[in-house]
Parts: sequence; structure tokens; C-alpha cells
Amino acid sequence: MAQRPSPAPNAATQPEHAPATPPPRTLSQGIVVASYLLMAAALLLVMWRGLLPGLLCVCLGFLLTRALTGWFAQGLRRLQRHNAPTAPSLRAAQIAAAALVMLLPLALLAAGLTHSRGYLVTAPQQYQELLNYMARTVLELRLKLPVDVASHLPEGAAEIQRIIANYLGAKAGSLAMAGRAWLAGLLFAYVGLLIGALAAVRPPVLAQAPLAQQLKTRITLFGEAFRQIVAAQFWIAAFNTLLTALFLLFVLPLWDLRLPYTPMLITFTFVAGLVPIVGNLVCNVVITIVGLSVSPLAAAACLGFLILIHKAEYVINAKVVGRRTQMGVWELLSVMFVAEAVFGPAGLVAAPLFYAYLKKELVAAQLV
Repeated sequence: MAQRPSPAPNAATQPEHAPATPPPRTLSQGIVVASYLLMAAALLLVMWRGLLPGLLCVCLGFLLTRALTGWFAQGLRRLQRHNAPTAPSLRAAQIAAAALVMLLPLALLAAGLTHSRGYLVTAPQQYQELLNYMARTVLELRLKLPVDVASHLPEGAAEIQRIIANYLGAKAGSLAMAGRAWLAGLLFAYVGLLIGALAAVRPPVLAQAPLAQQLKTRITLFGEAFRQIVAAQFWIAAFNTLLTALFLLFVLPLWDLRLPYTPMLITFTFVAGLVPIVGNLVCNVVITIVGLSVSPLAAAACLGFLILIHKAEYVINAKVVGRRTQMGVWELLSVMFVAEAVFGPAGLVAAPLFYAYLKKELVAAQLV
């Protein structure tokens, strides 16, 4: 009688020590966690090594190149009688947009060195002089105010004046060593602009590994946060700077009032305006103190004007930026306070952007 063939081995009869393949879900979760860790490490490295200007300019160069490419493509579409541009035409539009983004800063820098070389090269020293000037103004507060107002100042006001003056003097001392950092920041910013422009015209890659896809998602969310926070704040700061320049250069001279260090005050207004809320307060204090060095009337005029335009800017900021990112004022102030304590002034600039990106990740993960 023939023997019955033994059954083929199945999974139940295989040895227990056979290697088991991890389930796909475990692999995907590990890849997502790895992408989060890599993104967090990259942002911390940027803050630790002082590369924030470069990071911001990477995003700015990318968005500007994409926007200019769209405008150039629309122009080509009109030239081709409303037909879709061909692939070579789109590539030409991309190259033209990237070239404009990369070459325009060099042209502006060349023009600036031609007409305002001293201001650009010695900017840290000039702001050092401005801080020392403000320190002297604070110390001479009783002499600047009318006699009847100065007599009502409390006795402890002199000590407060000395504390403020010493603080301003310390900041001026730190600016004396900032010349090399100023030039390095400009270099990092331009290199970042180049990287962003080149990344915007890079041909798309269809096949991507899982980790690359997750990192692309992280970078896309970060770019959306940048567009909502920094781009909106940029236009708000530009509008604020324009009004301040008109006030300092044209309105005050009509009353025979001219503030010293006007070019630096205008530049500082734009830079401070990039920092939500806190930048407005600092800008108000600086311009008002400089106005007080001229006369109490100039200080009152500066304070009234700045409060007026900054209140309007505050409403725009709260309505536009806050609505887009679902961030409350108390959240923003808390994050900026902690970031400034950890990373210094760069933390004030980075805090709104990083916190907006964090909220986007939490919303995408359905955690908030």
C-alpha cells in the first residue's frame, strides 16, 4: 500500500525562530517619527548656529521664484493666444524667474554701495551711536521735560533712568562687536536666497522613498506657515515703514522738527515690524525717546502718530495672521517670551513661524 505524501509545511508548522517581517504599519509610523525628529533637529541646528536669516531667505527665494514663474507663464499664455505654454516655454519662465531672484539682490547691493556705502558697511556702529544717544537722553530726562512736569517725577525715577541707560549702554557695547556677524548674516541670507530659487525650479521627482515623502510633507507645511506668517508680516512691516518714513521725512519738518538718526530709525522700523506685537512696542519706545531728545512736542507727536498706525497694524495683524494660523495673542506672546529667553533676539523672529508650523503639524495629525 503506497504511503500518503506528507502535507506541505505551512506557516503553522514553520519553526518559531524564523524571522518575522515587521508589519507595514509599524514601518510607516517609524518613518513618520523619523521625519519629525529630523525636522526638529534641523530647526534647532538653524537656531543654534545662527542660520535663521538663511532659512528665511530660502523660503522667501522659493516663494518669489514660484510667484514670478506664474506671472511669466501667464504672459507667455497671452502671447500664445490663450493656449497653454509648452514645456520649453515653462522652463524658460522658471529660469527667468530664478535669474531675477538671484540677480536682483546683487543689483540692489551694488546700488546701495554706490549711494549709501557708509550706511551699509557701518550699520552696527551707527546703531551703537543711536543706543548711546538714547542712553544720554534717558539720563537727561528731567532736563528735557518742562519744569512743572519734571517736578512731579518721583524720587526713584533717577535710579530707573540709570538702570535704563545702563541697559542701553550694554546693548550698544554688544553692537560694537557685531560687524562681522552683520556681514555673515547678509552672506547667509543671500546663499539662502540662491538655494530657495534653485529648489523652486528643480524638476519634480515622481518616485520617492517613504522617508523622502514624509520630509516633503514636513517642508510643505513649514512653507505654508512661512507664507502665512512671514509674508503677511512683511507687507505689514513695509506699510508701517512707509508711513513712518513719510512722517519723519515730511510731516515733522513741516513743524520745524527733525529727528536725528532718521535713516536708521526708518530701517529699524522695518526690521522691528517683522516681529509681531513686540516689534511695534520696541519701535514706539525708540522713536519716542529720540523725539524727546529734540523736544517734548516732538516726542508727543511721535508717540501719537506711532500709536495710531501701530494700532491699525495690530488690528490687521490680529485679523489676518491670527485668523489664518488660529493663534491667540496670549499664545504668541508666551512663545516669543520663551524663545527670546532661549535664543535671544533671533528667537523673537523665529517664534511666530516655528509655532505656526507646530500648530499645522498638530492639526494635520488631528491632535488639536
